[in-house]
Amino acid sequence: MPQRTLVGLLLASLLGPATALAADRPFLETALQREIIGPKLSAVEAGDYAASRIPPIGEFKTSAEWQRHADLTRQAVLTNVVFRGEAAAWRDAETKVEWLETIAGGPGYRIKKLRYEALPGMWIPALLYEPETLSGKAPVMLNVNGHDGKGKAADYKQLRCINQAKRGILALNVEWFGMGQLAAADFSHARMNQLDLCGTSGIAPFYLAMKRGIDVLLSLEHADPSRVGVAGLSGGGWQTIFISSLDTRVTLCNPVAGYSPFSTRARERSDLGDSEQTPCDLAVFADYDRLTAMLAPRPALLTFNASDNCCFKADHALPPLLDAARPVYRLFAREDFLRSHVNTDPGDHNFGLDNRQALYRMLGDHFFAGAARFDAAEIASDAEIKTKEELHVELPEQNAGFHTLAGRLIQTLPRSAALPEDKAAAEAWREPARKRLNDVVRAASYHVQALSTGGEEGEGAKATFWRLRVGDAWSVPAVEFSPADAKATVLLVADEGRASPAAVAEVERQLAARNRVVAVDPFYFGESKIESHGYLFALLVAAVGERPLGIQAGQLAAVARWQQAAHDQPATIVALGPRSSLFSLVAAALEPKAVAGVELNGSLGSLKEIIERDATVDQMPEAFCFGLLEQFDVKQLAALAAPRPVVFRQPTDRAKKELAGLKAWYAMLGVEFEPLSSDN
Repeated sequence: MPQRTLVGLLLASLLGPATALAADRPFLETALQREIIGPKLSAVEAGDYAASRIPPIGEFKTSAEWQRHADLTRQAVLTNVVFRGEAAAWRDAETKVEWLETIAGGPGYRIKKLRYEALPGMWIPALLYEPETLSGKAPVMLNVNGHDGKGKAADYKQLRCINQAKRGILALNVEWFGMGQLAAADFSHARMNQLDLCGTSGIAPFYLAMKRGIDVLLSLEHADPSRVGVAGLSGGGWQTIFISSLDTRVTLCNPVAGYSPFSTRARERSDLGDSEQTPCDLAVFADYDRLTAMLAPRPALLTFNASDNCCFKADHALPPLLDAARPVYRLFAREDFLRSHVNTDPGDHNFGLDNRQALYRMLGDHFFAGAARFDAAEIASDAEIKTKEELHVELPEQNAGFHTLAGRLIQTLPRSAALPEDKAAAEAWREPARKRLNDVVRAASYHVQALSTGGEEGEGAKATFWRLRVGDAWSVPAVEFSPADAKATVLLVADEGRASPAAVAEVERQLAARNRVVAVDPFYFGESKIESHGYLFALLVAAVGERPLGIQAGQLAAVARWQQAAHDQPATIVALGPRSSLFSLVAAALEPKAVAGVELNGSLGSLKEIIERDATVDQMPEAFCFGLLEQFDVKQLAALAAPRPVVFRQPTDRAKKELAGLKAWYAMLGVEFEPLSSDN
């Protein structure tokens, strides 16, 4: 096809004649701002969508039957969630430990400083509280902490470790990513998803940091492998349930105010948690109620706070966990090994005195059973609390965090970057590549049921307001502007939503070209945006095995099919912004019939830019689709959409460099076309 013919098909649709009649801008602004689905529906639908995809635990008649199920589940989580991609090699790496100075603790114990590698190049600072006199074997405790900037120096954590040491326990106080000494951007939890984009589990460093901590404890001369405990508050409570359910070396655990089932989180927004608490695909294999049941028959103390001012409030978080775990403990005749404690004084988000003493009682009953002199009352040790400077552990100058690891991974991605070199090979490549893309983004082929909620007449166009039921789960708002003599259909999506100034200007431009415009707000954008930490719902959707990027692309492709059926012609997608450009490009790649072409304004030139710019999951959650960059970059997605026109407007220098070969790709397919446009 001659260059002018193909370019003309697209640009005539996008630009139109300069003398065309423009619509009235105030009319457009008012119409685009009209409420169609309301501000709360998307959160409700996302929660319902996630909850409906969590498999039930089921019923088990014997302890042996449950044990087989637990073992298979544990292996499935480790293989399919924790150790994907490069993380499989990290798992097999040697645990390197470097012991540093020893400092005085208090009466009866000393503190040994150490650092160990969670994975090659990622060092964790830690403190071993060691009893001064040990004979025979002693219990060991891994003490993890949550979202506390003081990290391992937090007073309540020091007191817990001190009291354990004074009772004859080898207590390891480890630092957590993003806290204390690891309070650097590279260790921010919202950056772990950069690893996911590369096809390597972002959750793996969290798991390995805990596993290696247990390795360190069990390597000690006096360590008793039959008495291994883990305890922590908040994010430390999450760490406790995660490692204890998956590593059976743990023989007692006490998660404190740290988790609830995903089914609960779908309703209780305060419980949604950070990236690590909502790892990709976890709920496909095990929700947190199942993980709790997998502790059986080992002793477990579930501690929650009655008036928690953060998250995981006792009244809604604890009951479903006990409901799931009690029947399993009953199968083992160990109902008494599953305990719960609800703190009322002070009742807020804490691992204070009352909660610590509940832990000491648990330790006395199970680690020191029969010890006549064991006392669960806390041993006063406030005078022994040390400053963060005193507890500082030297670390290597170059200590790899999530961003550093992702930066290394992208050097060899995507795995199959080279495109076919002749037309026959390109034709053979297309369908398998499209299937691989669909497998990565998990896009559904949705059907649209369109309900008109009204219409208005304006200068130069009629506005129709649509509430689109997309599939069985999603309500998508759309505003359709139809000039009397519409020539073509344009689907408009924008990072800032359909009511943004940029979207208004684009609608005006398209109507001037005599094009029908359907301005759509798909999942997570515009009126479909979930306010107040809404990105956590995107993480929840990924945790149940779906992908926000696939939902957005699937919704847009479904709208294109709906419009094609209505007007007997495919639609051109116009995207404003890098996020909208990404899901629009995916939609075009997956829908070869209903999408006529795409115009991308502000598109990334490469998915590697997400990591190079050090973007976090809260900024563009759909972009961190697990394994997308491992399989495809922007160039491969555009090639998959060809020979339909894909125009990158005002491309950056990086985009020009990365996408320079697309013109030759079109030519190989028999089309003369320039994908990189400098036109305004």
